[in-house]
Amino acid sequence: MRIGIDFFGGDQAPEAIIESIKDVISQIESTIVLYGDETTIVRLLTENKINLEKIEIVHTTQVVTGEDKPVQAVKKKKDSSMMKGLIDLRKDKIDAFLSAGNSGALLAGGLLKVGRLQGIDRPALVTPYPTSKGISVLADAGANAECKSRNLKEFSLMGSIYASEIMGIENPKVGLVNIGDEKGKGTTLVKESYDAIEALEPINFIGNLEARDIPFGKADVIVCDGFTGNVILKLSEGVAKSITDMIKDAFTKNILTKLSAVFVKGGLSKMKKKLDYSEYGGAPLLGVKKLVVKAHGSSNAKAFKNAILFTEKSLKSDIIGKIKKYLS
Repeated sequence: MRIGIDFFGGDQAPEAIIESIKDVISQIESTIVLYGDETTIVRLLTENKINLEKIEIVHTTQVVTGEDKPVQAVKKKKDSSMMKGLIDLRKDKIDAFLSAGNSGALLAGGLLKVGRLQGIDRPALVTPYPTSKGISVLADAGANAECKSRNLKEFSLMGSIYASEIMGIENPKVGLVNIGDEKGKGTTLVKESYDAIEALEPINFIGNLEARDIPFGKADVIVCDGFTGNVILKLSEGVAKSITDMIKDAFTKNILTKLSAVFVKGGLSKMKKKLDYSEYGGAPLLGVKKLVVKAHGSSNAKAFKNAILFTEKSLKSDIIGKIKKYLS
């Protein structure tokens, strides 16, 4: 297995990426292929005394930045660390590609450079979502701001396969995000999508899902358009951080609260870990022909390490092959 990495993608690249590789290289079976300026990569690998036995370098001369418009990045930055990696993925020179860089450019590049699976109209970003019952998955988390009912039906299918094969959830429950749980509520898109998903076999469709039920794990697969999904994801991240900050403030007010914190430290640590995005690695772009994984833009070394581990796990489980098999 060969995992390509955009060495200059992300807010904390390349420092966070080199730290993650140093930590993870002995834990994986895959060869790591780094895309970026060769001189910089060699210097950082040498300074960090990283074993080069399972590392290869592909020199590139450009970098896709956060300010680049997606389609322009695809057209004008063909020798960037992101686009070169996606091109090599299409040519089977690598088996998966991982980037924490410009989300729009990665999605456009995955679609235009790698290509869609036959039978899929729009790829979706599928990401883990922590709940009080465990982990659900959110599809779409931001790839498609505007959708048709066909797209949400496809997200339901791919999200269900992902939840089953990667998350290990047996017969995952699929819920459609709406303003009420009654059938017939919502926009035209949601009502049409309800009928389309309900007719999709063998999906375990439980109907509409209100936003307040999402954190309680009512559905294992949370289905919505990418605009709604991205709002849900970022709102949840903000709420989780605000809650942990308030709890921290409450337990550091005075000597008594500090003493009481000792007795609940274990439980609080578990809660913080569950809400920490860095624990969950990356989000695959499902619906393209090869495995493309998006890591969080602000990924630190821990988050990127988990993204690498997730990418290898996804390759071993052959999630793309399983989706292809179902579609065929």
